[in-house]
Amino acid sequence: MASQTEPWLLENGSVKCLTKENRQGHGRSLRTAHNMSSSSLRIKSDLTLVSKLQFPCLRNFLAHLQEVLLGTKLSVLFPAIPLAVLAQSCAFGRPWIFALSLLGLTPLAERVSFLTEQIAYYTGPTVGGLLNATCGNATEMIIAILALTKGKIEVVKYSLLGSVLSNLLLVLGTSLFSAGIANLSTHQIFDRRQADVNSLMLMLSFLCHLLPLLFGYAATTSAVAAAASTLHLSRASSIVMLLAYIAYLVFQLWTHRQSFEAQEDENDDVPGEEAVIGFWSAFAWLVGMTLLIALLSEYVVNTIEEASTTWDLSVSFLSIILLPIVGNAAEHAGAIIFALKNKLDISLGVALGSATQIALFVIPLCVIVAWTMGVDMDLNFNLMETASLGLAIITTAFALQDGTSHYIKGLVLLLCYVIIAACFFVSNTQQDGINIPNLEIQSRRILLKSP
Repeated sequence: MASQTEPWLLENGSVKCLTKENRQGHGRSLRTAHNMSSSSLRIKSDLTLVSKLQFPCLRNFLAHLQEVLLGTKLSVLFPAIPLAVLAQSCAFGRPWIFALSLLGLTPLAERVSFLTEQIAYYTGPTVGGLLNATCGNATEMIIAILALTKGKIEVVKYSLLGSVLSNLLLVLGTSLFSAGIANLSTHQIFDRRQADVNSLMLMLSFLCHLLPLLFGYAATTSAVAAAASTLHLSRASSIVMLLAYIAYLVFQLWTHRQSFEAQEDENDDVPGEEAVIGFWSAFAWLVGMTLLIALLSEYVVNTIEEASTTWDLSVSFLSIILLPIVGNAAEHAGAIIFALKNKLDISLGVALGSATQIALFVIPLCVIVAWTMGVDMDLNFNLMETASLGLAIITTAFALQDGTSHYIKGLVLLLCYVIIAACFFVSNTQQDGINIPNLEIQSRRILLKSP
């Protein structure tokens, strides 16, 4: 009997139960890998005490508060949010504001995923899928747009590049390695169809980044004219990528939806299987969480240079390595949890899906938004950054080409991420303005000293 009266639905100020008949009236959201990964960090709330309260308004408020704030295993990080606001108000150390803001963004990103999934139960799987496709990386989008308003184009490029590298090498590598270690005696098998589509989309993104870089090197005109042509090419490429992303959504949500739906086992106990709060309540909480993300993102953008100076770390290292690890910690942890359960299709869906969304949607969207703001942002991410992106995409595509996995593949992807992180770590001296002679100057000095 208990199984037929769960979970709770908060509606019209009262707590009621969803029977089997009630559940049929509430559409199930599209169970994508991203949704299932986020669900692995959720906790079922016991609303027995809340339901006994006599005042409907108070009962409704406390029930929502318990579901939203305490329904995740990351709730222990919520105190970082008021601490970051307090540190900003008291003009505390800027690096501390940066660190507290990063910690506060971690549970907020997971809660946005939870709230969009709750809305999806009422809007249907198609609209829910679109919500998930646009809000899945809301933190990265907000940080990027706020950085654009302050003219910090390099921070935008670094943070978005870091998100792609983190998903392809760190998250996917850790997932494959964990699944391989947990199942040493066998090879893990996954559906290649989703991996092939995402790899193809990522290769298109790499081409759109590579051509502006090569155009700058091959240009025979003046530097100003070459920069203007590179900017025009980047804007045209961004429009192409957005069109490709729309086609990708049509492919994912309509024509080949079955290839992207995550398979669930009957024995899986996944919190959030059905709606637990009402539509308008979820919408209101989603707006509030988005405003908090915007506030903490502004703190991150404003304090990243001071944190770089205090910690003696380059802005590129903080943006490419640290920001994505902390900002996407929730879905990263979920991907690893499912990999340990030998459910690589879900882990691949999280890592590759997020990387594709950043590469084909968020990055070109930032270029278009910068265009409307009068900010000249192009797709030329410089030689080292573009090369890292290309090598990460190619290495991942090779690792997934045969539809099987073992721990060596995961280990190689992780080691690739480590060496790329080391590369940006040692680039600190160059970006801080220390005069390091290049190879040409060194060779000339050697020739002058030789008899």
